[in-house]
Amino acid sequence: MEFSYITDGQPPVTFAIAAQETNHVRVSECPSFVISGNSKGLTAKDMWNEIKKNGSFDDLDSSQLPMISEAKSCIGAGIAASVTIPSQAVRTVTFSLAWDCPEVVFPTRTYHRRYTKFYGTHGDAAEKIAHDAILEHGNWEAQIEAWQQPILEDKRLPEWYPITLFNELYYLNSGGTIWTDGVPPVHNLSTINGRQFSIGRSNMDSQSNGDTNTTHHQHDTAVNVLERMTSVLEEIHNPTSKNSAFGTNLLQEGEENIGQFLYYEGIEYHMCNTYDVHFYASFALIMLFPKLELSLQRDFASAVMMHDPRKMDILSDGASVPKKALGAVPHDIGMIDPWFDVNFYNLYNTDQWKDLNPKFVLQAYRDVVATGDKNFAKAVWPSVYIAMAYMEQFDKDGDGMVENEGFPDQTYDTWSVLGVSAYSGGLWVAALQAASAMAGVGRASSSIQADQLAGQWYARACGLSPIVDEEKAKSALEKVYNFNVLKVKNGKRGAINGMLPTGEPDMSCMQSREIWTGVTYGVAAGMIHEGMIDTAFHTASGVYETAWSEEGCG
Repeated sequence: MEFSYITDGQPPVTFAIAAQETNHVRVSECPSFVISGNSKGLTAKDMWNEIKKNGSFDDLDSSQLPMISEAKSCIGAGIAASVTIPSQAVRTVTFSLAWDCPEVVFPTRTYHRRYTKFYGTHGDAAEKIAHDAILEHGNWEAQIEAWQQPILEDKRLPEWYPITLFNELYYLNSGGTIWTDGVPPVHNLSTINGRQFSIGRSNMDSQSNGDTNTTHHQHDTAVNVLERMTSVLEEIHNPTSKNSAFGTNLLQEGEENIGQFLYYEGIEYHMCNTYDVHFYASFALIMLFPKLELSLQRDFASAVMMHDPRKMDILSDGASVPKKALGAVPHDIGMIDPWFDVNFYNLYNTDQWKDLNPKFVLQAYRDVVATGDKNFAKAVWPSVYIAMAYMEQFDKDGDGMVENEGFPDQTYDTWSVLGVSAYSGGLWVAALQAASAMAGVGRASSSIQADQLAGQWYARACGLSPIVDEEKAKSALEKVYNFNVLKVKNGKRGAINGMLPTGEPDMSCMQSREIWTGVTYGVAAGMIHEGMIDTAFHTASGVYETAWSEEGCG
């Protein structure tokens, strides 16, 4: 039997109870089942007395059993199973209780939970979930035992270790955990230029008429109206704006979107994915649920690139600072509006913390080592690079070591440090090594770009000092000539924008595989500046061969 209740302003949410007698599964046809609402029907006491008296609910008047509870009422349910147990025999009756609550609702956005990928988003799947639990629970338990048994039987380990190892994992499930389907959220209520708009998944291409602002814009020009409308349409069609930590944007072609993961810093600290302490907890995720760890890391890689200039007041000194600086790893991924409003923490300005950026770099590289996932490495490499570059501002004396600045500028936020510290300094040195190693794995492109010395060409043309050494400039241009020019139709087409070291055109995007007239002329001009006259004219002649000669493509 399935039971539904409706709360004010929310879609139906269902729960179901299933029973199994030996190998026979009954869902929605349990041996004896009753429900009770608070405002009509039986009370919990009535149900208990019926069990004591008759051992089942079979004799109850079904007219007393409401199927839909009233709004805000308390809900009770009971199930009873009868089974005959022969002498010396064992019988097992298994019960399954399941809820289907498909939505995660924050004040401004609503997400669907991960399991809706398999059970739908309508809130009516409790029966199927309960049914699957009855069928599969034995398999699940067997897998858990197989996973735990080697640790439990390893006599080399102290007695306390297995207990602690497994029990500490409770927080992955009980720490305010949210796992979404990875799909962009619905805006529950958007305020744009003073107007409020309600947007739903079912009508993402239409805007609400909910105008709650008394200003009527009587003196609007056509431009004003178009600007406002454009803003509204951008909110509707691009719910995950670029200035967000929505890491699914970093997924490479063909990679699975397994959703996004949130958990509280602590039961009393409701900031999500607090990063300085995730540094320690993350080993559990990368070892047990590596795809979730990579998903969380993509979110922080996106957050590194966020810039949020809105001011927030710092509690420690009352200063007003930007909420999030470009290049800084945020303290947390948010609380009221996760992924879009990061850095809920405001005791100190965490953009000045010395340990968050190195911790991001170290965790990103650790995840590459653990998974061997080169797509992940390439996706987060730009953020790793920017995070390291951001840290250079904290090397005040130019000795290569970052210094703490005399206030709690790291995760120990009541512990002030001045100058070089073993903790922050050690993280920085380790991060330098990790970034160096990751550079070889995660470079976004190894393509040879024809236009790579455009700055050198212009500096020379303007009579400025060269930006690179003469020998390095010549070496780079010779590489461009040998690959980007000569490997395309024997050098008779100009310089292709991108060429791989393998001698194959860079096909990563439309522009990388194109030949641009202006770029080819610019490359040739740069060659002339470096004294490579014959090479320059041969390169430029490719444009003539393509566009103007009788044998060309013009």
